[in-house]
Amino acid sequence: MKNYLIIGASSGIGNTLAKILAESGHQVFGTYFKNEVEEDIPNLSFSSLNVMDEDLNLDFLPEKLDGIAYCPGSINLKPFSRIKPEEFIQDYELQVVGAIKVLQAVSSRLKASENSSVVLFSTVAVQKGFNFHTQVAASKGALEGLTRSLASEWAPSIRVNAIAPSITDTPLAQKLLSSEEKKSANAQRHPLKKIGSTQDIAEMANFLLTEKSSWITGQVFHVDGGMAGIN
Repeated sequence: MKNYLIIGASSGIGNTLAKILAESGHQVFGTYFKNEVEEDIPNLSFSSLNVMDEDLNLDFLPEKLDGIAYCPGSINLKPFSRIKPEEFIQDYELQVVGAIKVLQAVSSRLKASENSSVVLFSTVAVQKGFNFHTQVAASKGALEGLTRSLASEWAPSIRVNAIAPSITDTPLAQKLLSSEEKKSANAQRHPLKKIGSTQDIAEMANFLLTEKSSWITGQVFHVDGGMAGIN
């Protein structure tokens, strides 16, 4: 049995990932911010955590962690001219600084494991470049840089990888997929002609967290229906 921490496990990809790991027999520690989770799942416990707090209380964790996935994010799509600099800062604090604070806080626990792994989340918009995506692409681009640099620094004891999805059917993307027409239009933009599911992304995260990917680090994987690699 391994110990895994999923930051942002109350819904979406984080929740699906937490369940996959727990159902595989691992001990999973999930966190939530606003929405308390009432699910009763063996091997899966939930604790409240605000990654924006100056001091993070991680007393609920064991002394050894075999992996962590940082799932909090935001999608705010607006013309560049309408985005205030403070909004870029808020995005960066949640998606980049939050990840940094958590990773620094649990680094000793990760080092206590013989083969631990970190999974971060980017977006296909960093590589492709889409209209109105400057805010999310700026912070996620920083996460990709963090992924590669930290993978180098923490090797060989801790592996660090990232996943860059295209639009996925999660609560975070609800505004973009609020009707069948919007879902169909977004699906047609992808070579595989469908919207990604939380299961699609969580299965890749599960692979990267476990020893099945023990010879992989410093990579950004595009799980995006072919969006990044096929014109």
